[in-house]
Amino acid sequence: MNDAATALRQKLIRNFRDVAAEREVREPLYDTVCARLGRGTAAVELGACVDTVAPGKRACPYHFHHAQEELFVVIDGHGSLRVADELLPLKPGDVVFIPPGPDYPHQIINNSDAPLTYLSISTRDSPEIVEYPDSGKYYAMAAAADGRLFDAIGRRDARVDYWDGEP
Repeated sequence: MNDAATALRQKLIRNFRDVAAEREVREPLYDTVCARLGRGTAAVELGACVDTVAPGKRACPYHFHHAQEELFVVIDGHGSLRVADELLPLKPGDVVFIPPGPDYPHQIINNSDAPLTYLSISTRDSPEIVEYPDSGKYYAMAAAADGRLFDAIGRRDARVDYWDGEP
């Protein structure tokens, strides 16, 4: 490939098998290896990663987004989608669509004895608020054009008055 083609490939193409993966563990329930695909690409409004969840574990806490939409494609293995307090079976080839909003809190659970691998694609809307129904937490974030990030994690029941702390 010439230099222009090489530069285009670096901005536009990722092979998930070649991306460095990071393991995220929080015992006793969570253990996943995540390969984030969008970093360093031309992607502006889409995020993508390939997650492999260990047998008997979960990828992340039960949650829903107020702004972002998500899509999951099961590549290998079996598990369950916990959504709206129901457990739906997942198998290779399944494509899951999760719109934003409180009607579809969700979590992927590997309740099998083999790894579960899936592709996760999401919009990267900002600002964003994520709520966690099991723990009563929220995560608020907003990204600035210059790369700065505001983020805060709190509990809905820990409210303060609008004027609290103001002179």
